[in-house]
Amino acid sequence: MRRLCGFLVLLGAASCGLYLLSARLRPGGPLGAGRSLKFPSDLEELRELAEFLQYYKQEHQSYVLLLFCAAYLYKQSFAIPGSSFLNILAGALFGPWMGLLLCSALTSVGATCCYLLSRAFGKQFVVYWFPDKVAMLQRKVEENRSCLFFFLLFLRLFPMTPNWFLNLASPILNIPVSQFFFSVLIGLIPYNFICVQTGAILSQITSLDAIFSWGTLLKLLAIAMVALIPGTLIKQFSRTHLKLDEKDQSVRLLNGKKST
Repeated sequence: MRRLCGFLVLLGAASCGLYLLSARLRPGGPLGAGRSLKFPSDLEELRELAEFLQYYKQEHQSYVLLLFCAAYLYKQSFAIPGSSFLNILAGALFGPWMGLLLCSALTSVGATCCYLLSRAFGKQFVVYWFPDKVAMLQRKVEENRSCLFFFLLFLRLFPMTPNWFLNLASPILNIPVSQFFFSVLIGLIPYNFICVQTGAILSQITSLDAIFSWGTLLKLLAIAMVALIPGTLIKQFSRTHLKLDEKDQSVRLLNGKKST
C-alpha cells in the first residue's frame, strides 16, 4: 500500500506539472483563445494539433520543444499507449531527422524511467496481475542470458509481448539497466523511423489526392524497406544464436494484438 501511494503521488505530481506546462506556463500570453492541449486520440486530432503547434512554434520554438519532450516522457514513463501519434507529430514539427533523433532519445529515456518506476513501486503488482507473462519472459531471458542484449533487440523488433509490458517487467527479470537502455535506443529505431518519416511526409500534403500520388507512395515504400533491414539482420542472428520457439519468431503485435 505504501508503494502504491508513493506511485500515485508521483503520477499526480507529474500530471499536474504537465498540465501547468501546457495550460498555464504560456510564454507571451494565452495559448490560443479558449484552446486547451490534449493528447491526440485519432488522426484528425493529430492533424489539428500539428497545425496549431507548427503555427505556435514560429515564435516559441524552445517552448514547443519543451512541451513535446515533457508529454513524450510522461507517456513513456507511465506506460501510457499512443506514442505512435507523438512520433508522427515529431516528424511534422521537427522534420524527419531531427524528429527521429528526438524520438529515439525520448523513447529510451522514457522507457528507462518506466523501468526505474517499476523497480521502485511496481514489482509486486506486475507479478500479481501478469504471472503467466512474467514467467514466460523469465524463462526466455534465462535461456538467452549468454546473449541477452541481442535477445532484447529481438524482443523490440519482433515483440512477443507489448513494449510497455517489457518495460515494466524488465526489473523483475534482472535485466541490467544499461542493456535495457541501449536495447530500447537501438531496437526501436525502425519503428520510430517509420512514424517520424511518415509524419514529415504527411505534413507536406495539402490534399487527399497528394496522399495517393506516386511520389508519396514511393517515399513511404522506401521508408518501409529501409526500416526492414535491421529486423532482417536480427532475425538471421536469432536463428543461429538465440533459443526461440518457431511460434515465437512468427508472432507480431500490432497495437497490442497478436497477429501471425
